[in-house]
Amino acid sequence: MTENIIESGDPQARYDSVIEKDSKYVMQTYGHQPLVLSKGKGAVVQDIYGKEYIDCVAGIAVNNVGHCHPAVVKAIQAQAENLIHVSNLYYTEIQAEFAETLASITGMERVFFCNSGAESVEAAMKLARLATGKSAFVAAEHSFHGRTIGALSVTHKSMYRDPFMPPVSSETAFVPYSDAEAIRQAISENTAAVILEPIQGEGGVNIPGPGYLKEVKEICDETGTLLIFDEVQTGFGRTGTWFCKEQFGIEPDIMSMAKSIGGGFPMGAIAARNGISFGRGQHAATFGGGPLACAAALASVKVIKEEKLLERSKEMGAYFREKLAGMARDDVVEVRGKGLMIGVEIKYPCSKFVDFAREQGVLVNCTSESVLRLVPPLVITKEQIDTVVDVLEQA
Repeated sequence: MTENIIESGDPQARYDSVIEKDSKYVMQTYGHQPLVLSKGKGAVVQDIYGKEYIDCVAGIAVNNVGHCHPAVVKAIQAQAENLIHVSNLYYTEIQAEFAETLASITGMERVFFCNSGAESVEAAMKLARLATGKSAFVAAEHSFHGRTIGALSVTHKSMYRDPFMPPVSSETAFVPYSDAEAIRQAISENTAAVILEPIQGEGGVNIPGPGYLKEVKEICDETGTLLIFDEVQTGFGRTGTWFCKEQFGIEPDIMSMAKSIGGGFPMGAIAARNGISFGRGQHAATFGGGPLACAAALASVKVIKEEKLLERSKEMGAYFREKLAGMARDDVVEVRGKGLMIGVEIKYPCSKFVDFAREQGVLVNCTSESVLRLVPPLVITKEQIDTVVDVLEQA
């Protein structure tokens, strides 16, 4: 039946089939938009009816180099012809090459590969406990670090946490974001690490105040507490530098990353400074740093360098924010962000804005109830940005 529907080319039949099967067989954990996507190129995606959309969600800050970048596609295809998976019981050339590359661009000593953002946060927390012999954490209000049971320990929102209490680390202290003194007061003799997003994404694209992260680092150094940066969303050029830490001049002890690392291919990693590392058998991931993921990641990093996407993120981000700030709307509270990580806060829940924009051919995401989060591919053009702003102004 499925083959007949696909071969028929009837988009409505295909749409109905997808919705029916998802409703019947998939656990209903997601608030799907009524959209079945089939193709993507650059900053544009296409649904099964052939309608195109400017994508300002980008897989939730994943497709930094654009959808189906030819270099990433070619790298995956070439690697798939040679070696897809062997596990970490054996060495592979491509994993060693990407480990060297990642250590270089992070400026850190060693890396560990995994498969997702939540998994990288779990690894960072586990490494912090191992390195310090302590078990408590300090995290920020409105933080989001993942939905696995350990990452939930440092994720603030009650709707994510409450059904799964008690979390792995019941000793987490949540303090106001951008309040360094609150962190000082929250650190105890049993605190392993402070974990922060340099810019809060799910919490509403919240930018820290001047000097905040530097002061937090000084407090951690004074108290012997490790500092973990969650750069899952802010990494690989999203904010205009390889990692957001560079913009604040801060070097964390451990850094988690994922989302855009593989150019759209699932991958995660942590990096740690000299002297902090797992030993043999202390952590593992069967698929971590697999050949396909490393091939995609190497290609993605090369694209970011060759196409100067760090500079482009800064330039297009500044242009985007300027255009958004120029909207003559009384219901816009604030436009904020760095690079192409932008939040537009409005005075009321923004779900209807998301629906209107989608109908007009623009995909945006609503976070923290009243913030439109714009995280398009770094290859987005000025013309596409103009269209997005026009649609949002209509909304």
